Amino acid sequence: MFRSVSPIKNSPNFAARLLAWHQRHGRHDLPWQGTREAYRIWVAEIMLQQTQVAAVIPYYTRFLERFPDIATLAGAPQDEVLRLWSGLGYYSRARNLQRAAQLVAERHRGVFPRALEDIEALPGIGRSTAAAIAAFAYGTRAPILDGNVKRVLARHFAVAGFPGEKRVENRLWQLAEAQLPARAIGRYTQAMMDLGATLCTRAKPRCAECPLAQSCQALALGHVRDFPTTRPAKAVPTRATHMLLLVRGGEVLLEKRPPSGIWGGLWSLPELADATRAHAHCRSNYGCSIAAPQPLAPLAHGFTHFKLQIQPLLCQVEKLTPAAREPGQMWLSLEEAHGAAIPVPVRKLLGRLLVACEPEATPRTAPIAHANSASKPSSGSKRSLR
Repeated sequence: MFRSVSPIKNSPNFAARLLAWHQRHGRHDLPWQGTREAYRIWVAEIMLQQTQVAAVIPYYTRFLERFPDIATLAGAPQDEVLRLWSGLGYYSRARNLQRAAQLVAERHRGVFPRALEDIEALPGIGRSTAAAIAAFAYGTRAPILDGNVKRVLARHFAVAGFPGEKRVENRLWQLAEAQLPARAIGRYTQAMMDLGATLCTRAKPRCAECPLAQSCQALALGHVRDFPTTRPAKAVPTRATHMLLLVRGGEVLLEKRPPSGIWGGLWSLPELADATRAHAHCRSNYGCSIAAPQPLAPLAHGFTHFKLQIQPLLCQVEKLTPAAREPGQMWLSLEEAHGAAIPVPVRKLLGRLLVACEPEATPRTAPIAHANSASKPSSGSKRSLR
């Protein structure tokens, strides 16, 4: 257990050393760099929340190709926004991004605001994200405090405690404010991010290369890895669900999820807690009769606060009662469904089904592997769903 040993003050030459290092060793070729356009910077900062740079780059490029400006994003169908976000996770970010674009169009005549309080008032933007956008787009002098910056400051000033605690977070904000340079705020902000992402990493800090090593208090104490204090451990619960792959003539049924919560607003496979009720559930909710459900290989998916164990059930539709389509339900071809705005595990399950249904130079009656199948498919059989 360590006590914080540094008073809240500016560390001599902190910013100057950091800027000099960044000039030579920082990241300068990311797709959202080299622009002062607030919209492009804003999209990048939202995508980078809780997501690594390498994962963000292809999504960022595709997103801006489809939504090149605030007006296009504000007026787009939400399904299209979520489709291009699918796989990036934390889907509330996409919903908030579009809602914020609509508010910018309504309240700011389609021009992204300059004032920090106006930026922070937009959905999905907190104090640190607002400061980063303002620094990069407008040169506004304000501190940021993302995960990388928290780690740099906690180590440099030996700030003990978990950064998620209000007392610790307040201290880190004060330290972040105290280190701000008078000029070059955009480069400084990027330098802080880069230092935490490349040298002052959580597991393997490269202290010998760090420009702040000579004044780093955690390094002087010989306990770099003890700062910042990690989140108190909590048991991660496991939840279970059955997902129904209702297949009819090459099409599969998707359901729209509620607008908030896990996978909010995405299309997904129907879910069921009790597999023994599959027949009744399909009759009452989808107007169809199904053959005996076939359990396929299970799939696990991790969230921040829990693990989801998915048991997929392949349900061949034998009869579909003609009726008006229920809101929030649609039948799509497997290819269309696979490309829709769906969660990652659903895309994986549909991908398995697509692979299994690919035509091969073999009889189409070859069996599909079930969840309890122990044998591997022979060279003359359909590919397994596992």
